[in-house]
Amino acid sequence: MIRTKLIVAVALSVAAAATLAGVSLADSTPVGPLPNGPTSTIQTQKGQLVAVALPHRANGRVWRVARQYNARVVQQVSEADIGKNVVLVFRAAGTGTTTIAFGLTRGETAKAFESRRFTVRVR
Repeated sequence: MIRTKLIVAVALSVAAAATLAGVSLADSTPVGPLPNGPTSTIQTQKGQLVAVALPHRANGRVWRVARQYNARVVQQVSEADIGKNVVLVFRAAGTGTTTIAFGLTRGETAKAFESRRFTVRVR
């Protein structure tokens, strides 16, 4: 009886995780060409946290991750509105280098009005 309840609980947990993963992987409109913008280089060690602050913009414009980055090097762990900024926190997951590119778009549209790039080197 206890074993059956455990199996059911595990099955429900796996189903819930699969549902949430499907939601988080939902496609949005890709960000188009990025205009020139500031580029920063960050050097850190495996296991450390790296925070990136992007300024809020008016008129429904939002910062979006514009290009894929190497998730073996960094993984996003949180995002929050703090004061006049959007702050994203990444964990340095493994050694290597990757670039996290952001585009400022109006909602989920493709046109980027601004860009920011962060090259992260993890040793």
